[in-house]
Amino acid sequence: MNFDWNDIPLLLKLAESGNMAKTARELGLVTSTVSRRVAAAEQALGIKLFIRDNMGYQPTAGGKILLSHADTIVDRVKTMLLESREEAQAISGAVNITAIDVLLSYWLVRHVPGLLVKHPRLELNLMGDFRELSFTRREADLAIRLNRPNADAALRMRKIGTLGFTVYGSERFSGASRKDWPSLPWLSFPDEMSRLAEMQWLARIGPVQKIRLSSISMIASACQAGVGIALLPCVVGDQLGLVRLQPEPESQRELWLLSHKDSGHVARFRAVSDWLGEQVKKDSRMLSG
Repeated sequence: MNFDWNDIPLLLKLAESGNMAKTARELGLVTSTVSRRVAAAEQALGIKLFIRDNMGYQPTAGGKILLSHADTIVDRVKTMLLESREEAQAISGAVNITAIDVLLSYWLVRHVPGLLVKHPRLELNLMGDFRELSFTRREADLAIRLNRPNADAALRMRKIGTLGFTVYGSERFSGASRKDWPSLPWLSFPDEMSRLAEMQWLARIGPVQKIRLSSISMIASACQAGVGIALLPCVVGDQLGLVRLQPEPESQRELWLLSHKDSGHVARFRAVSDWLGEQVKKDSRMLSG
């Protein structure tokens, strides 16, 4: 087999963009070179890797199998290079952490100064995001997720704590009892986010009136302004001085820390992962509500 392993990034880029000219531009090549190298790869492998339709270049069934293995190969090479560049396992460089925005802004940011005093060469990037960001493409290095994720051989995952949720309102709603909840205005996510556990819980309450907002931060602000009541993380509602409409948490979600399975070999990822676990343990009562 005369397959050129240097063509793997090119094939992955074409599968990602679906456009021969765009692939050429991003790799600093001309379109004819990309076309020639794809044809050479197909000839060496003896299979058709791409078909062209009105959407662009799409991988064939055989192409998808090859590309899935190719993505793993590229990932391992990147990890190898990353590890080899570590200077005596110095804790320095960028670490991307993703979690729901309010967990970062109402909890984690207060602990960041202490981490940076200990490791001044770290560069933390905190990203509030619901989406499942890619560890392979370094969109995220560490992620805190609510509830146990689906099993993934490429990921390391461990439960680090719980996040409590309670129904909150402004002073305007302080006398409301549970039987009053269905008749009160509720602050909720849009209907297209109905898969979320909080939305499914609210559906069981059956409120007559819902005001829809697209983020927990917006819901918290509207709750503070007296627009309605809401199921909020206790770490948010308590800090904002909102009134709990029941003393104990209404529900609790597990906090899971995710990372790439190879991240434990890199000092800065290992250090920040351990730090996150320590902070959750230290603030367990506040987080659980």
